[in-house]
Amino acid sequence: MKSKLTGNRYKMDVGVLKTELYFESDEAMVFTVLEGGELTKNGYSERVETVIAEIRPQVYMVAWKEISGATVTHVEDHENGIIYSNATLPDGSFYTLKGSIQQI
Repeated sequence: MKSKLTGNRYKMDVGVLKTELYFESDEAMVFTVLEGGELTKNGYSERVETVIAEIRPQVYMVAWKEISGATVTHVEDHENGIIYSNATLPDGSFYTLKGSIQQI
């Protein structure tokens, strides 16, 4: 079943990190770092395999693993424009972030 995210672009802003998320399909997303702060380089882009679970209408859990080994899980509340992002980096550091998400 096709997710309502598929084919859409979103801007995520969690303060220390701003990214564009493009959902190519239910299984793939491209993220592009707009502003990476101290976390990563501006302009970095990567295509990742995703797992998307619809929690309820307009609320999704999206998870993936990056080339670096970092793992990321989002809870994306598109109804209220809120995103919760949890990431574990290869060095073991763990980030829990909250911010906004909007379709662009």
